[in-house]
Amino acid sequence: MNLQQYIKEYHEGRSDWFIEEVQSVSNQQRVMNVLNLKDYLDGKHKILQKPNEKFAGKEYVPRKIVLNHALTLLNFQTSFLLQNPVTITGKERIVKEYQKVNRQGKYDRLNYRILDKMLKYGQVYEYVYLDKNTIKSKLIDASEGYPIYNHDNEMIAFVQAYMVDGIDYYVVYSDDVVETYNNKGGQLRMTGRYANLSGLPIVYKTTNEVNENEGKSELENWISILDSLEDLISKATDAYYKFITGIPVVTGQQLKGEGLPIDVIGVGLNLDDGATFEFVSNKFDSNAFDTLYETLLNALYTVAHLPAIAVGRTDISNVSTEAVRILYQLAMMKAGQNEQFMREGIEQRFEKIRKLLEYKGVTFSDDEFDSLGLVFQYALPSNDREIIENMKALREIGGLSLQTTLEQNPYVHDVQQELIRLKEENNTTYSSRFDN
Repeated sequence: MNLQQYIKEYHEGRSDWFIEEVQSVSNQQRVMNVLNLKDYLDGKHKILQKPNEKFAGKEYVPRKIVLNHALTLLNFQTSFLLQNPVTITGKERIVKEYQKVNRQGKYDRLNYRILDKMLKYGQVYEYVYLDKNTIKSKLIDASEGYPIYNHDNEMIAFVQAYMVDGIDYYVVYSDDVVETYNNKGGQLRMTGRYANLSGLPIVYKTTNEVNENEGKSELENWISILDSLEDLISKATDAYYKFITGIPVVTGQQLKGEGLPIDVIGVGLNLDDGATFEFVSNKFDSNAFDTLYETLLNALYTVAHLPAIAVGRTDISNVSTEAVRILYQLAMMKAGQNEQFMREGIEQRFEKIRKLLEYKGVTFSDDEFDSLGLVFQYALPSNDREIIENMKALREIGGLSLQTTLEQNPYVHDVQQELIRLKEENNTTYSSRFDN
């Protein structure tokens, strides 16, 4: 089913069909979920909705402690995978051209933003386009993007919808045309129609067991634990201040005066023989609090695939590279999943870049294009000296090629550029020996 058939079957051929798509219940539920996640990241947590209480006959405002662990966990997952730039590998001619596009389009920064948004909201969209002979990409936020699928789960169109100063704007992408609309003045009107050289936007999304066309935010796996942590520490703080202070209790008879003064600081009490005075308070069970808090925190780190060593909860010294890899095993598993999500989108980007380069007169054979590859270097703490010694030993026995050595070298991020420099150095050295 193509787009025209879809419009005819589901929207009776109406020209404003994309507005109905945007306003559909399923799309609005997804967008509302994204907006709720944004509010959470902005600090609007469930604990802040806790009502005031009555204590000692007066209104008491309970503690509402907000923990921003979610941002730390998200930043760790993003940085662990993309702190080091992604390396493009393949045949020299195509890699050189793609690295040029990568630098001009600032794609290393874009990759970081894509992963950040994908983890936060479950999905994000990228549109590749040609801007004054330069290939660039723009990101479309999850709250603004509406991919449209046919009954075969194929994306046949994409709508971007947003509001500025009370005016609704729509950008409708089809395979070969991009149309823009707005309702300025109260009337929907087309404001532009352009050739679409790169095709539909790229969808980056995580795994969702319920709907394979939508991603699922990492936050949704953590929020219940984070809410419990905030509730626990807020209640514990309230309990400490409300009940540990104690209540003054007098047994027996006071010799004179009219009862116990409200403010006993600097005041003496005259008590009858055998009378007692003491403060009575509840005991604060710190061990129970520590156990509950540590249990919740460990559960959070496990679900988020965060090693305790990364947040200073484990003391280590003189640990080998292999031991560090074991400690970071969960983080590496999660990074491997995120790598697959990123790899799928970047490979689609490569296809669109190839198409746009053809408009610039730069073409590649299928063999050259198929040689393209991606190497992700995780930000894993390592003993660089140990790695280099291992590679040196393999290189000396012929068990490792020069290119693989450079790809695994922790000090090299641009493999092709390093190969060119080594070639130039070798040529210079050879020429110098020949002249002598």
